[in-house]
Amino acid sequence: MKYYISIAAMMLFLIAACTKQNGSPTAPVNEMPDTTAVQTHTGSFVKGPYGTVSGMVAIFKENGKYSLALQNIMISNGPDLHVYLSKEIQPVNFIDLGKIKSIMGNQLYDISGMPDFAQYKYALIHCQQYDHLFGSAELK
Repeated sequence: MKYYISIAAMMLFLIAACTKQNGSPTAPVNEMPDTTAVQTHTGSFVKGPYGTVSGMVAIFKENGKYSLALQNIMISNGPDLHVYLSKEIQPVNFIDLGKIKSIMGNQLYDISGMPDFAQYKYALIHCQQYDHLFGSAELK
C-alpha cells in the first residue's frame, strides 16, 4: 500500500511540475503619448532567434522625462516577456522597463533617469526567464 501511495504522490508531483506556464497578456492595449511629447528616436522591430516581433518603437521626451512607446506591436506569446532599453542587441547592459502589458497594441513605458541614447540604442523584447531575445529595434 505504501508503494502505491508513493507512486501516486510522485505522479501528482510530476503533473503539478509540468503544468503549462502562463504566457503574456493578450488583450490589446492602446496607450498613446501625450500630444505635447516630442519624439526623439524611432526604430522598427525585427524578429529575434526565439520569437517574432513586428511594429515600431519611439522614444518621447516630455517635461524632462523620457518614455518608450511600442506602436502597433505584435509579439509572439511567451512567458516573462520584458521591454529593455539596451546597449547591445543581446542584452548585457540594459535598463529593464518592465513586463510587457500585452502582446499587441500601443504601450508606454517610463524610462528612469536620463540614459545616453548614443549608448542605449536598442529596444528589445526579451524573455527573462529563459534569456531569449524575441525581437530588437535600433533607435535612430
